[in-house]
Amino acid sequence: MTKLLVTGARGRMGQAVVCCADKTDGIEVAAQIDLGDSLNEAIGKCNTVIDFSHHSFTSELLEACIEQNVKMVTGTTGHSDKELDFIQQASQSIAIVKAPNFSVGVNTLFYLTRRATEILGESFDLEVVEMHHRDKVDSPSGTARRLVEILGETRELSYNDDTMHGRHGDVGPRKNTEIGLHAVRGGDVVGDHTVIYAGSGERVELTHKASSRDTFACGAVRAALWLQDQPHGLFDMQDVLELR
Repeated sequence: MTKLLVTGARGRMGQAVVCCADKTDGIEVAAQIDLGDSLNEAIGKCNTVIDFSHHSFTSELLEACIEQNVKMVTGTTGHSDKELDFIQQASQSIAIVKAPNFSVGVNTLFYLTRRATEILGESFDLEVVEMHHRDKVDSPSGTARRLVEILGETRELSYNDDTMHGRHGDVGPRKNTEIGLHAVRGGDVVGDHTVIYAGSGERVELTHKASSRDTFACGAVRAALWLQDQPHGLFDMQDVLELR
């Protein structure tokens, strides 16, 4: 039995994870915490954590997971380079699934983005547009960043050097190596992501639109169950879905 700790449990994603886990065989929500609750008291009841909280909490949570030999699934985004390094180090001791998006559809989009980029070649300009609800605090979304990373990996470009975050003023003509990334915020949008390939005389667009957080929550629960056979290592949903 997978005994689950849900962090950020009073948030929208945390509530969706609890609801999905309650309907899934082989998994039990043993503890739930949010801001102000005791991590040490809760983690001792569990063998796996699903974390949708805040990146500033990641290091503390990982330290507790390592101490208690607890596996972790995290969909938290916005990590600093230092926090990402610590996740990598922790994966040498425990099993971690870290993904910017746990939706099966979005992970299919990741796969198709890589293939489309290979097929279309360097003559197409690359742009990514994402839209989320008005309360989302980080920008760009972790999913949009991952899409740009996939484009960069395929074209041998750098996220830090070749990404253009929006455009304002006299920015000059578009560079051949440029990947445009644009964030839109408003309303109650769960998450829309579009990859645009703009060529001469034609345009290809790959789009995923989420209408419910349940798809992300159930993907995270699926990852938690998959993780039980992994002693340690850093994985993502491409591993869980065998899309490598």
